[in-house]
Order: sequence, then C-alpha cells, then structure tokens
Amino acid sequence: MRLLWVLLPILPSVWAKPGNDSDPLFWGTYRPNLYFGLKPKIPQSLMTGLMWFGTQDYQSISRTRHGCDQGDGLDGYSWLEYDPREGGVQVIKDGPNNVKLTTEFLKVPGGEHGGSWAARIKGEPINPGLEGLGGIDMETEEDENGIEGPITFTGSTPELDDFTIRIADKHIQNPIVRHAQDIIKSYTDAQKGYPDPAFIFQLPDEVYTGSNLFAIQKHFDGPFQFDVFFESGKQKLSPAVLDEGIPALSASYNERFDSVFPIPSNYKATDNESLKAFSKAITSNLMGGVGYFYGTSLIDRGFAYEWDQDDDSDGAESGERKGPTLVEPKSLLTATPSRSFFPRGFYWDEGFHLLHIGEYDNDLTLEILQSWINLIDEDGWVAREQILGEEARSRVPPEFQTQVPTYANPPTLTMAVTAFIDRLRQQQKTGPSDADLGMDFGLGAQVPLTANTAFTVSSTSSAPGRRFLDEPALALEYLRAIYTPLKRHYEWFRRTQRGQIKQYARKARSRTEAYRWRGRSQQHVLTSGMDDYPRGPAHAGELHLDLISWMAFFSQTMRDIAEFVGEADDAAAFEEIAKATIANIDDLHWSEENKMYCDVGVNDEDESYHVCHKGYLSLFPFLLGLLPPDSPHLGAILDLLRDPEHLWSPYGLRSLSAAHPEFGQGENYWKGPIWIQMNYLALASLHKKYAAQAGPHQQRAQEIYAELRKNIIDNVHKEYVRTGYVWEQYDALSGEGKRSHPFTGWTSLVALVISEKY
Repeated sequence: MRLLWVLLPILPSVWAKPGNDSDPLFWGTYRPNLYFGLKPKIPQSLMTGLMWFGTQDYQSISRTRHGCDQGDGLDGYSWLEYDPREGGVQVIKDGPNNVKLTTEFLKVPGGEHGGSWAARIKGEPINPGLEGLGGIDMETEEDENGIEGPITFTGSTPELDDFTIRIADKHIQNPIVRHAQDIIKSYTDAQKGYPDPAFIFQLPDEVYTGSNLFAIQKHFDGPFQFDVFFESGKQKLSPAVLDEGIPALSASYNERFDSVFPIPSNYKATDNESLKAFSKAITSNLMGGVGYFYGTSLIDRGFAYEWDQDDDSDGAESGERKGPTLVEPKSLLTATPSRSFFPRGFYWDEGFHLLHIGEYDNDLTLEILQSWINLIDEDGWVAREQILGEEARSRVPPEFQTQVPTYANPPTLTMAVTAFIDRLRQQQKTGPSDADLGMDFGLGAQVPLTANTAFTVSSTSSAPGRRFLDEPALALEYLRAIYTPLKRHYEWFRRTQRGQIKQYARKARSRTEAYRWRGRSQQHVLTSGMDDYPRGPAHAGELHLDLISWMAFFSQTMRDIAEFVGEADDAAAFEEIAKATIANIDDLHWSEENKMYCDVGVNDEDESYHVCHKGYLSLFPFLLGLLPPDSPHLGAILDLLRDPEHLWSPYGLRSLSAAHPEFGQGENYWKGPIWIQMNYLALASLHKKYAAQAGPHQQRAQEIYAELRKNIIDNVHKEYVRTGYVWEQYDALSGEGKRSHPFTGWTSLVALVISEKY
C-alpha cells in the first residue's frame, strides 16, 4: 500500500491575517471533496490531503484514491464520530485496493492561528490472505539496445477481465507513471524478472526549488499507522496527544449525541444499537462534510428565456452584457449534499442541512447561515449554486456552471432562521429568567453593526455551540445583523418572481401576491428544486404553487425576525403580506374539481386554468404548515397523501402519483422517487401542527405520522446496512437507494426523524 500526504501552497499573505486564535472551528475537514482533506477557514492557505493506492499488482496505479468519486467502487466511507469543534474518526473501506483505512483528526487548543491539530492514519488489509488472481505479461520486445519507445503490458484478472497497460514516452502527466517507465526500461535482462509493483510505483525523493506542492510518500505492507502534526506557534505535539485525545473525543461525542439525538421509547427498532450507530454516522458525515470554499464564479446577467424577457425583473435588461463572466472571488462556509457528487454549496439544500446541524451545534449553524447571507448582493440576489473557484468548477458540467441573477431557489435559509428563533423561545421558557440575564429577547438597545459581520465566538461557560442561545444580547445582535440583507433578499423575491393576476381575469383577495419561477425551460424548472416535475407549458402568465407557498413561509419568517429586533411596523406589514399570500393560495391554486392544490397555466385562448399533477407539489401548503388544522381542504390532502395508488408507499411518500402517465418516465428524477427532505417536511407538519392541535383530522394525522415515520426510518436504515450508504433518493416501488451516494445532505434528516426533532 502506497500513501501520499499532500501539502498544497502556503501563501505568505495568509499569515499577515491570522485567524481567530480562540475559534475552535478555524481548522476542519473543509475539503469535503477529498476522502480526507484539511484546511482552515481562510481564502488562500495551507491545504492537505490523503492519497493512496495499492501496490499488490501493476494495475493498482489505476485505483488511486484522492477525490471522492462514486466510480471508485468503495464499500463505504463514513465519519463514525465527528464533532466540528473537536475532530472525529472516519472509516474508509476500499475493497478494490483491499484496505480499510481509519483517519483520526483531533483539534488541539492553544498556539496561534486557530490552534494546532493532529491526524492519525491507520490501515489494515480487509482480507489479509488475499492474493491477486490472474496474470500480467510485458508485450514490448527488447533488442540488443534494450527497450525503446512505449512499453505495453497485457493481463487478465477475474474482476477486470482482459486489460492493457501502456506506458508511453510522451505527454506523461502522472509523475508516478513517468518514474515507473524509467525503472521498467532498466529491466532488459529477462533473467532478472520484473520488479515488484511496490518498487515500480515509488516517487523519487526529490525536492524542487520553489515548489509549493509536496507529497510525502509512505509504503506499507500489512497493518500500518502514521501521524501528522500541525504545530501552531511554539506548541509541540506527540503521539500521546492522539493516544489520549481520540478516546476522550469519542466518549465526549457519544455522550453529547445521546443527549441531543436519543431514540424515543415510542419507536420500536429491531436493533437499537444498529439504528443508533446509523444515526451517529449520518450526523457525523453531515458535519464532516462542511466545506470552506473561496474563488470566482460565473455569472450571466443578460440571459433570459423568451417567456421571461418582457418582465421588469433585474436580469435581462437591454444593455446587459450577455454571456458568462467571471466575477470577483467570494468565500463560503457550507455543508455539502454529497462529498462524491455535489461537493459545493446549494441554496435549496442548505436550509435542510442547517436544521440538522442546528440541533447539535446552534452556533455553527449561525456561522454557516451568516456566510450565505454575506453572499446576498446589493440587489438582494444570491446564486442557487455556489461554484467558487477552479477546483469546484472542475466537478460541475459546463452547462450548469453559470448562474443567472434572475433565477431563484426555494428560500430554505428561512427554515434555519425560524428554527433558531424557536430555540430562543424554548430557551426563554426553560433557561434563566430575563431578570437574571439582564436582557429581553425581543427588544433592546441598538447594536451598531457593519455589513458582512462575522460572528465567530470563543467558548465560555456555555455548552459547546450554544453561546448564541445562552446570551440573549448576542442572539439579538445576530438577528439585527442578518435582518437588513435578508429583508433585501425577500424584496428581491417579491420583485423578480412576481406573477400576474389581473392580466388573466383571475380572482383573488390580494391583487399582488402571486408568483412564478423564472428561468424554467419547457422540460425543467431547475429553479424550483424539483427539476423535471411535470408542469404546464412555459408561459409568462403561469403561477407556481410551490413558490407562493415558500413566499408565505418567507413572510412569516420576516415577521418573526422583525418582532425580535423591535421593528414593529415591519412585523405588522409582513404579517399582512403572509395572510394575503395564504388567502391567495386558496383563491388561485385550489381546484375544487380535482380536490387538490395546483399550478396555474394559460391556454391558447389566454384563459387561466389549473395545471394539476398529483405529487409533492399538491402538498405544499400542507408541507409548510400554512393551512389551519380545521382547513376544509386538509381532509382531501390527507386522502391523497395516504392513498397507495398515488403517493403512499411502504418506503415513504412518492414524488409523483403512481397513477400519473409520467410516473417513472424520462429522467425519473422527481417523477416518482422518494425524497427524504420532502418526507421530513410532511412529518414535521404532522407532528407540530396537524397531529398536535385540535381539529377534525387530528386522530388521522397522528396515525399517518406514526406509520410514515416508521416507513422512512426502516427503509433508509435498511438500505444503509445493505449498501453502506445513504442515498440521494429511494425507488418509488422497491425502496432501493438510487443516484448519488453517500448523500449525507438532507437525507441525514432521518436522524431528526428518529429523535423527533422537528
């Protein structure tokens, strides 16, 4: 086994701006695109990463591991324990290379620039007795002068069948292969036999002047272990730090996890220990998948589809330069949906990520949320995908790299804000009295703030990650800081995504609250997050149910923040907008004929009509808790949800009715498969509102909640045990995990479902 510990550039300018010495979040596994990569939260700095490949055969070089890739065929890789303030333990099972790796990461307080850290990499063969089956021969013939030109090997193994390895003379990019070529050429005497692959695939011990990339190579045969220490200032570390620190970290993490994410007695699991280990792993993977990104991005301010060109929205104005343009670099701290497939920031996903992270570490959630809010530009826009820098762009197909400033995404960051305010309210009920704290949660003296305020705080007597909950003045300062840019973002939504009412003789109580997604094509509405979900034909007059529902929720969130920061007039205005929007959901989107909520389209006669496709879209007012428990429409929604001919399955709610003609067709992305974040929204609404509050459907809501919760937990856990991964989505008919994996973004919400944290 050959391992390389790779060090990337240190730029002198970095150290002129030292990090917060007391910030326990300064260093982290902030390169989630790698199996194991460490860096600090500063734009240009030291970056490290682990690379490895086997040396048991000549073809092993083709199985080099560094960046997470589903094509690597690993049996699993998972942080079993990860605390963002302390470190964690990850296990990587690389069957093709016959090695099980354990990476241990420990933060060490003290020193400078965020403190020191230590890493330990341990490995052992998965099958110690495994011998390579098959053979390999060199096809290139030698003459009296040895071997000239390309060198070719042919071979065969049971797993690879027949294959060829060719080492060419020119255009060699891999230094290991280039070095192997030089060694092979010296073996011209057939009596010598061919050298061991471990000898062939060994880098020369050379250091080039001025290099900013260093690869420290280690070769092991059998079980192994080595340590890496980053010593800040005059601090000196030894292996004892890891010997003692990792068991202490594990004990601390497990104790805290049990208190935050317990398995309630009302859930009967066949194997509670397996379920607990599963919940720990997906929580750890979510937090271990937080990344820090910095770099330029591609923006096209002039693009618009023809049905968007007559709008008064901000993007496709005459005179705007058309075509992608690189804009100034920005930074972002963000959780990532999938380390292998989506190692970057997604607005649509992030709100769900922060619901989960916030339960374990409230303050980390606020720092990530602040990082996103800092991206809101002067117009109020933030790109739905954050593809910052060349490394991030290298993982994205060209057609998806460019962002357009008229395109939105579901404003899920509002869920993180609402969850924070809910935690503040709970703390107000259970914590010290306001008199003891000397501060009122709602009103207080104005705190002067600047744009892009960074709220990084050191630990005090508060429990880790809870200082913003334990210190009301700090919470109030934070909410005031995000209020202005978030309000600008809200106004951008209302201005650029507004739909038309009076133009098509539509009747509604409010003449202003109607919305449609900009940037849709005839086949996709990528901006909605439900890419290929069936919609009507693209038209400037269409209205989208999911967006108006999000805007009602956004209005309620802005009301809550305004109340907390003492903006009474704003709070009243937001409340009026929320009420008007919810009323228009009924007036514009309820189809009495179909007994469901629907999109609204415009036909060839310029008449308005309902576009009804039974699926997640139909549930949106229910999913976001916008309907009162006594709504006359709630019974029909529960009927649709619970009908096995449509959305109900033993594995969770399907995205599209099984009876729909497009069910399972085409890309089959949102045309049937089960998505966990949408099921989480359904469970949250049932648990917090419809099963909890008195109403004609309360008992039925309780029954549906219990059954749906069990179906979701059982299936995702079962597939994790079977495959070693959680998945992006689950098959609508079999429950099997599908598409990208590991998908420890919003699929990790199952941990909240298990512990009933909504």
